[in-house]
Amino acid sequence: MRKILAKATGLGLLMVFSLASQVAAIEGMWRPQQLPELKEKLKESGLELDPETLGQLTEHPMAAVVSLGGCSASFVSPEGLVITNHHCAFGSIRYNSRPNNNLLEKGFLAKTTTEELQATPGSRVYVTVAVDNVTDRIINFFDSNLTGFDRYRAITDKQKQLVRECERNEGYRCRVYSYHGGLEYYLIKRLEIRDVRLVYAPSSRIGFFGGDTDNWQWPRHTGDFAFYRAYVDKNGRPADYSPDNVPYQPKHYLKISRVGLQPEDFVMVIGYPGRTNRYRLAKEVDHAFNWYYPTYHKFYVTWSETIEQATKNNEEAKIKYASDISGLNNAAKNFQGMMDGFARTNLVADKRKLESDLQRWSESSRDRRNRYQGNLQSLKDVIAKSQVYQEKSLASQYLRTSDLLNTARRLYRLSVEKEKPDAEREPGYQDRDLTRFKESLIRFDRSFDPEVDKIVWLKFIEEYSKLSQNKRIPSFDRFLGIGRRFDRPSVERKLAQMYQKTGLGDRETRLKWMNADRREFENSNDPFIQLAVAMFESELAQERESKEISGLLQQFRSRYMEALIAYYRSQNKPIYPDANGTLMVTFGRVRGYSPADGTFYKPFTTLRGIVEKHTAEDPFNAPQKQLELIERRLYGRYYNRNLNSVAVNFLSDLDTTGGNSGSPTVNSKGELVGLLFDGTYDTILGDWVFTENNSSIHVDITYMLWVMQYVDNATNLLEELNLN
Repeated sequence: MRKILAKATGLGLLMVFSLASQVAAIEGMWRPQQLPELKEKLKESGLELDPETLGQLTEHPMAAVVSLGGCSASFVSPEGLVITNHHCAFGSIRYNSRPNNNLLEKGFLAKTTTEELQATPGSRVYVTVAVDNVTDRIINFFDSNLTGFDRYRAITDKQKQLVRECERNEGYRCRVYSYHGGLEYYLIKRLEIRDVRLVYAPSSRIGFFGGDTDNWQWPRHTGDFAFYRAYVDKNGRPADYSPDNVPYQPKHYLKISRVGLQPEDFVMVIGYPGRTNRYRLAKEVDHAFNWYYPTYHKFYVTWSETIEQATKNNEEAKIKYASDISGLNNAAKNFQGMMDGFARTNLVADKRKLESDLQRWSESSRDRRNRYQGNLQSLKDVIAKSQVYQEKSLASQYLRTSDLLNTARRLYRLSVEKEKPDAEREPGYQDRDLTRFKESLIRFDRSFDPEVDKIVWLKFIEEYSKLSQNKRIPSFDRFLGIGRRFDRPSVERKLAQMYQKTGLGDRETRLKWMNADRREFENSNDPFIQLAVAMFESELAQERESKEISGLLQQFRSRYMEALIAYYRSQNKPIYPDANGTLMVTFGRVRGYSPADGTFYKPFTTLRGIVEKHTAEDPFNAPQKQLELIERRLYGRYYNRNLNSVAVNFLSDLDTTGGNSGSPTVNSKGELVGLLFDGTYDTILGDWVFTENNSSIHVDITYMLWVMQYVDNATNLLEELNLN
């Protein structure tokens, strides 16, 4: 294996940097099926693969990329080895940690397959095997004059029918996804691998180096990577965990690049981004940044701070809630970045201008007038209702901070839904969902502490009590005896009784309730179950209102998007869907950026930066062994001559968002060169609008391999990756 980075002169690098500003960043998270249409742009950007094969989900490299159900990942060996981010495996690391064996602190490495640990119950590896356009089967069969609720129900019933047909073959998980606000629907079929095992994760002092302080920041020095392995039965079919299961053998897996990256190199990220909102109206943008983000930023900060205070002197509880705190802090920082970014833009004015331009274009021909007249105003009217509902639902969000109440609510709802035929039940409560339902009740033990839950809930009941009467839930107020004035001592006494009397903290008790009928719940003496029963009718009314709004939004937003797409085509603008959790591709270049006048961020960080940041205290407490290796300049074959060190993280101008975490970053040949794990604070607003200063942060493959070889002696994995 030759030196990881190809040689280049200092003058050559300067020339590359000078050319960087001449090539614009490439907008869009594209569906793989769209890529053949972009072949000229892809080739121009440096892709060496055939763009036609990129649209085929069963071919390399698409077939190697998988979903973990919230994060992205990829196969990297013929033996089912999966690479993803450390923070995506965080739950499994925490689940297997104990105060006397804290894997978050010390890391974990299985030297043999027999040493691998079961991942968190409910962990999955989803392999996409088919995508079918089912738009005609979803929306072209019912009366357009249906109420919003009936429209929602008709669409949902059709989706459930399609899913039921798709899942006739055991071992697959299917789902219908909508694109462009419900203009198009696609049925996606995935192999559902249920036996997932933790193989390797470096210490959090590497995998989470910099912690929340460095989150969304550059420069970064985070080794955000970990490995799982997918297992199936001896016949190659998905199965629950068993010692007799064998590693899954994927048809395709990514090979590790043996030549490192240089500035301006082509890179591509393939993954499952969460959600973007780039086609929202001005009214929605205004509400998001003036109510939603400020409100929920405060909510998440308060929640995180309350958990931290409650777990301060409880090591076991700290481990249980570490993932929660990390997630809440990440969301809070993201929302603050959204608000800061929004303040520097004219986004609302830009959206209003677009709507005005679209309206004039729609009215400029008889056909367009007949097709789109009045739709924009109808959409605005529904959005107004949606925003009122959103503000009213804040009360429920406050109350759902209790894991015990959430568990009681779900169990009681299950008993109600089981009275119906399976096809008529709500999604999440059908027979297909019961395995995952049970798994959630099992893993509850490793993420719950009754004292912490009580402290958090008390805090948010107090926040809830500050809401106006018309935004509160009368059945909850009656149950806890909450009046116009919040009586803290009285509520504390009530909660103490509830937590002392409930049996839902016991695993076997929770599992038994899965088989109870509705009458048993309604006759129960468990206070949390009594509360769930008392609140049920008000929650059903709230749910019906939500469905009414969702149905109307689908009706009018889909027509709005139809008009907008036609308008964009007339303007030669890019047309890609908002991210929605399905497989998408974004491409661009390795590139630094300028966050402000007179400032330029270089595209690579190195091992030197770890030493510079090290303080011997969290979150900048690097392992002593790692520091000694850096001091000795033990770089081996991962040495980067131009950096005079080993590359740690790198920047690109790729268009990405949340959910892309763990996505493989590949080079022009489709070889793995890194993992996407974050974005920069300056470009968080990219969920709402694309900016040419867009930047994504990746962990470099050279750093991952260096840590594996020298810090953790993961020679067995290096051999499996064909790197020894």
